[in-house]
Amino acid sequence: MNQLVFLKLGGSVITDKTKAETARHAVIARLAGEVATALARRPDLQLVLGHGSGSFGHVAAGHYGTHQGVRTDAEWHGFAEVAAVAARLNQVVTDAFLAAGVPVWSLQPSASARCRAGELVSLDWAPVEQSLSHGLVPLLYGDVALDELQGGTIISTEQIFGFLARRLQPAQILLVGVVDGVYERDPLRDPSAQRISHITAENWSSVRTLLGGSHAADVTGGMLSKVEEMVQLAHDLPGLVVDLLSGERAGALQSALLAPEQVEHGTRIHRM
Repeated sequence: MNQLVFLKLGGSVITDKTKAETARHAVIARLAGEVATALARRPDLQLVLGHGSGSFGHVAAGHYGTHQGVRTDAEWHGFAEVAAVAARLNQVVTDAFLAAGVPVWSLQPSASARCRAGELVSLDWAPVEQSLSHGLVPLLYGDVALDELQGGTIISTEQIFGFLARRLQPAQILLVGVVDGVYERDPLRDPSAQRISHITAENWSSVRTLLGGSHAADVTGGMLSKVEEMVQLAHDLPGLVVDLLSGERAGALQSALLAPEQVEHGTRIHRM
C-alpha cells in the first residue's frame, strides 16, 4: 500500500526572511535532490508538497495588512501583489524540483480557496487527489484567499494541509524549517534553549505558553499557530504523526522520508 506524506518546506529555510524576495536557491536544490532520492528508493511513497512564502509573501502581506482583511481599492491592489509575489517563489520551487526529477504539479490555492474570518472553509481538492493517482507530486503554497466576512486574507500551508489531511488521511506530515523542531525559546536568539522532543495533548497546555512568533516577518502567526494547527490535526486524526525538523542539516529530510519511524532530532506531535 502506498504511504501518503505531506511535506512542507518552510519559508524560513527556502528564503532569507530578513531580505525581501530572497530565495535560497542552493538550499532549495539540495532539498529537491533529497526528495528525489527518497522517491526513487521508496516506490510506496506518495507526497503532497507545500512551501511557505518566507521573505516573498510575508513581507508584501505585512506591508498591505492583507491578513487583517481586504476592503479598500488600495488593499485589493495589495491583495493582487501578494498573490503575484507568492507565485514567484512557487515558480522557483517548481523549477528546482522538476530539475531534480520530481514530477511536481503546481496548484494555485487562491484559485479555489474560500475563507470565513480567516479560516479555510473550502478548497478544490480533486486536482490533488487526481495528481497523486497519476504519480505526480501536487505542489501547493501559502497564498491569498477570498474571505466571506473580511474580503480577503492569507492562508498558510498548514491551513491547507489541515484541510486536505482530513480528506486524504496522510500517515505523516513533515514540516521542515530552519531550526530542529520546537524549542522552549527561540534557539536563533538563545542557543541554550532546550528542544521539546514530543508534543501531545498531555503537555500541550504547558508547551503553548512557551511558544511565540517567528524571528522574522510572518503574517500567519509564527511557530505558535503552526504547532497549534498540527496539535489539533493530530487529535482529529488518530495515527497521524507530525514531525518538525531542520532543513539546514544535509540529509535530514531524506532520512525522515526513508525511515519515518526513526526520525532523529526534531519534534514529534502525536495524539497518544
